[in-house]
Amino acid sequence: MQAPGGDARYLPIGEHGLIGDLRTVALVGTDGTIDWYCCPSFDAPSVFASILDADRGGSFDLCADVPATTKQFYFPDTNVLITRFFADDGVGEIQDFMPVADDSGEADRHRLIRRVSCVRGRIPFRARVSPRFDYARQPHVVTREAGIVTFASPSLTLSLTSSVPLETDERDAWTAFELSEGEHAVFALDNMAPGVAPRACPLSEAEAEFTATVRFWRRWLSASRYRGRWREVVHRSALTLKLLTYAPTGGIVAAATTSLPERIGGGRNWDYRYVWIRDAAFCVYALLRLGFTEEAEAFMSFLSEHIKVSRDRRAGPLQIMYGIDGRADLPEQELHHLEGHRGSAPVRIGNAAAEQLQLDIYGALIDSIYLYNKWGDPISSDRWEDVCRLVDWVCDNWDQPDEGIWETRGGRKNFVYSRLMCWVAIERAMRMAAQRGLPADTPRWRRTRDTIYRDIMRHGWRPDLGAFVQHFDEDVLDASILMMPLAKFVSPTDPKWLSTLDALGQGLVSDSLVYRYDPEMSPDGLEGPEGTFSICSFWYVEALARAGRLDEARLAFEKMLTYANHLGLYAEEIGHNGEQLGNFPQAITHLALISAAFNLDHALG
Repeated sequence: MQAPGGDARYLPIGEHGLIGDLRTVALVGTDGTIDWYCCPSFDAPSVFASILDADRGGSFDLCADVPATTKQFYFPDTNVLITRFFADDGVGEIQDFMPVADDSGEADRHRLIRRVSCVRGRIPFRARVSPRFDYARQPHVVTREAGIVTFASPSLTLSLTSSVPLETDERDAWTAFELSEGEHAVFALDNMAPGVAPRACPLSEAEAEFTATVRFWRRWLSASRYRGRWREVVHRSALTLKLLTYAPTGGIVAAATTSLPERIGGGRNWDYRYVWIRDAAFCVYALLRLGFTEEAEAFMSFLSEHIKVSRDRRAGPLQIMYGIDGRADLPEQELHHLEGHRGSAPVRIGNAAAEQLQLDIYGALIDSIYLYNKWGDPISSDRWEDVCRLVDWVCDNWDQPDEGIWETRGGRKNFVYSRLMCWVAIERAMRMAAQRGLPADTPRWRRTRDTIYRDIMRHGWRPDLGAFVQHFDEDVLDASILMMPLAKFVSPTDPKWLSTLDALGQGLVSDSLVYRYDPEMSPDGLEGPEGTFSICSFWYVEALARAGRLDEARLAFEKMLTYANHLGLYAEEIGHNGEQLGNFPQAITHLALISAAFNLDHALG
């Protein structure tokens, strides 16, 4: 499926599924092409990146070699992806998956298995493996020995084995073959890390790996306690979040990709393969609500072990994001040799927003610690000392202008959401201190908390607009304000809040879709419009539900489900024609879906 008026070389962003091994992932198109894969980790340089440059990026093509229609689905309750080809003479399918290895040696292999079958009639297939290492910047050498094709670059070596004969040239490997009903072929791509020996993947081993991978995902999902109305979509969101988890540290990346555009042809293209502090509270809340205590504990361990409170940073003691291994240095650069998805340049790696001041992250982090202290394990004494240092810093700095939740690049402003989350940081810390009898400068914290509250009520509320607004003393609506009742800053039935909800519905909502803000009314330092933000749409559902407007909330939620892709996945944004835009899939959107479903279920009874 190609979007109307689109570049035929590219599938739309939403025409993809995701597979992975809890260390890295691959995007598989509905045409059978793997057009995004980084090895050996989420944020490593790409091997296949044709989603960012159809000619130079590299891909693993595998499809029926005759005209065929395709359909794609996940093997039930797993992250094993199946792409089916319906042709005149038969039906074929590809099972794509990455085994989740227990021991470190096999985990370093990052084996990607493509199991091809003919399920009816007779189908010809073709395959072409075209790696382009280091975002297509490094050359490589192809060798073939004992049935194993090796692609060797200066920084990474991959081996390819196949149950059908392969041909090679100086860059690629390819084959054409035909299968009759009941016949199979297997391709396996391995990372040749130190200590990992090349190994073939015969049909019997592929069958065993398939069975083990299905068993792994079903065993993991069986821990879910969710039994509500939207079990299938909630569980798909949970499975997607697990795929976006980096097992060695417990960090969850914001998205699997970099530089997928927020507008086709536009320049709002960012690298989301990092761990955002802002996502912390959403992660812990959603995971614990569903019953995934180990994942919540692992994420909290990432925060405590890898995120260090610094006294030296000019933009505050925490960065807004970190690498999956906890590293703080994420320099941003543009890759001018790649054209970008459907010509949407520039392609960026790294993220300069890591150096921004975004005060809301302190509320998000401390709220996550509060939630885990409440539903998981009590906070440790060392962690409490860190919390006190952060809260004291917030008390000193809450009134600074900052770049805000949306990481604008148009200069710092007095964002209401940033003030709101500073209030959350102090209020949640005060709750923990009271519940556990922990030492705290409570009088100072209380004075600052109350000052922030009054400041928001005085400068963040616009009587002429009848709404809380984006930043102080201006008339710009902002969807982040939907978090006010969710964060328990204001009652969901407070008259001021109900008036704000109406204003947001009239000014930023289209169908069930919610824009972040109007860039023309609030210049953000970037060019062009953007789509609606899916996380905001789920916040809107939850705000409606908490306000008691259940029919509206349920209808908005059901409409949002129609905007998912064919597998139930969401990118960051939804475009004018309902297309997925931005990095894909986005973790925080699926976290917001889980929260909205859980709370709407509760409200409906």
